[in-house]
Amino acid sequence: MNSPKIVSRNEWLAARKALLAKEKQTTRQQDELGEERRKLPMVKIEKDYIFEGEKGKMRLVDLFEGRQQLIIYHFMFGPTWDKACPSCTALCDESSEGRLRHLHGRDTTMAMVARAPLDKIKAYKTARGWTFPWYSSFGSDFNYDFHVTLDEKVAPLEYAYRTKEEHEKAGTVYWFEGERPLELPGFSCFLRDGDSVFHTYSTYSRGGEVAITSYHLLDLTALGRQEVWEAPKGRVDHPYPPIPSFATERLLEK
Repeated sequence: MNSPKIVSRNEWLAARKALLAKEKQTTRQQDELGEERRKLPMVKIEKDYIFEGEKGKMRLVDLFEGRQQLIIYHFMFGPTWDKACPSCTALCDESSEGRLRHLHGRDTTMAMVARAPLDKIKAYKTARGWTFPWYSSFGSDFNYDFHVTLDEKVAPLEYAYRTKEEHEKAGTVYWFEGERPLELPGFSCFLRDGDSVFHTYSTYSRGGEVAITSYHLLDLTALGRQEVWEAPKGRVDHPYPPIPSFATERLLEK
C-alpha cells in the first residue's frame, strides 16, 4: 500500500497549513458559486404535471406540502424494473428524518420522483425502511422535460445540459449507453409563489454528490473514496469502481 509519507509533527503542521490556505480559498469559491446560483433567473412551470403519491393524485405545487421551496431527486427506477438503481438507493439510504426536519425548518421540502408505478415504489420504500415522500411520475412528461428519462422518440437526447453529440466530443457519451427509455439521476429545485411554481436549478451526474455525506467524509481521510480514479495511485490494493452504490465488490488490479 502506498501510505502517506511519515514526517515530524512540525513538518506535518507546515504541510497542513499550506493545504488549509487552499481549503479556505475553495470555501470562498463555494460561497461565491452559491451566490451566483441564488442569482440565477427562474422559469415558470406552465405544464400541469400530475404525480401519484400515497395520498392520491397530486400536482407539482402539492409536492411542496405548503412550504416555499421544493427539492426533487430524480430517482432511477423505471416502470418495468424489478429493483431500483443501486446508486440512487445508496444516496437515499443517507436521507435521514433529521435532514428532512432541518430542511423543513428552512421552509423547504425534499421528495423523490421516479417513473415506476406507485405500487412498486411503495414496496421498495417499505423494504428499505424509508420515510421520505416519494412520488410516481408514470404517464407524465415530467422526467422527459427535465431530461432524466431519455428517449429520442419522446424528446431530443440531452443530459447535464449537453446533447449526445456534445457528450461524444467530451468523452462522456457513456451517459447515453443503455436501452431506451434510459433513466438517469439528478436534482431539481423549485420555488413557489402562491399556486405558481418556478424552476430555479437542476444539477446532474456528480452534482448529486451533494447528498452523499459518506463521500464528503471519506474525502477527509488518507485513503479517500478508495476508487480507481483517485490519486495518489496505490493507496489501496484493490480499489472500488467509481459507482456511488457503496457495493462491497472491489476491482482487482492488473
